[in-house]
Formats: sequence, C-alpha cells, structure tokens
Amino acid sequence: MHKRLMLFVPVAALCAVVGGTTVAGATRGSGVVSGRILAQGDFQDGLDAKFKVSGHHGTQVSKIDGAGRAVVQEIVLGPGGHTGWHSHPGPVVVVVQQGVLTLYDGADCSSGKTYDSGEAFVDPGQGHLHIARNEGSSNVVLLVTYLAPPGTGVPRIDRDAPVDC
Repeated sequence: MHKRLMLFVPVAALCAVVGGTTVAGATRGSGVVSGRILAQGDFQDGLDAKFKVSGHHGTQVSKIDGAGRAVVQEIVLGPGGHTGWHSHPGPVVVVVQQGVLTLYDGADCSSGKTYDSGEAFVDPGQGHLHIARNEGSSNVVLLVTYLAPPGTGVPRIDRDAPVDC
C-alpha cells in the first residue's frame, strides 16, 4: 500500500465522521446520529473524472486526475441536525436515502436547495464551502461517496462559517 493511502485510512475513519474538526474555530456538526464508513477502497486502475454540475448557483466543473481512493459513508442527521460548514478536496456524490436535506452554499447562505428522499447531487469539492441541514422532524439518511485526489488525507475539511451566515 502506498504511504499516502496508509495514512488516509485511519485519518479518514476519524475525520470523515461529520463532527470531526480539522481547522481551529471551524463549525462542528450537530445532531449527527451516526457517520459510519460503509466501505473504502483503492482504485486499482487509473481514474480520471470530470463533473460538470449545473445547480442553483451556476455551473461548476470539478476535475480529478488519478483518484487514489473511494470512501462510502452513511451519515444520519437527526431533526435539526447539520454537518457544520465544510468542503471536500475532491468530488462527492450524495444520495438522500431518507428524509429531506437542505444544502446551503457558502456564496449565498440565505437560500438553500432542498433534496428529497430518492434524489442525488454532486458536490464539486475543490474547496466548495457548504453546510447540509435537516430542517425536518425525522432523521435524514445520506449515502455519500467521496473520491479522494492524490496526496489528500481526508475526504472532508471543516471550515469556518462565512462572515454573512
């Protein structure tokens, strides 16, 4: 196993859980019922991926060359729970398995985009600042797949809240 991947495994298991903090003063998740890692694996063949995401804040392109690892996580947010403000080094595919999730973008945190059970979205990663909230009265269950770029150790980077949020 490559040295960078050997470091990724224990750090990812610790930091991928939504409540982890990696930046001083960063916002922590709240109301996180669980954040268990379901699976993780190293890509044996080269993977270059490009995502073009057209959303309510315009079009963003995320490109990853030579992805080294995929991590699949189940995140359960209780009523009123949130992930805390964060970003990802690489693209992230999210499926809302249960409940209703509201995603707020750091560029415009006054209006969120709502995703219902059975809907999916791609976070472009590469520093895209956001927070996910459960504004309902029952649990939200997310299935999240992180694509880790080469040389990155964690699939999630806790960040400070934007000044106007």
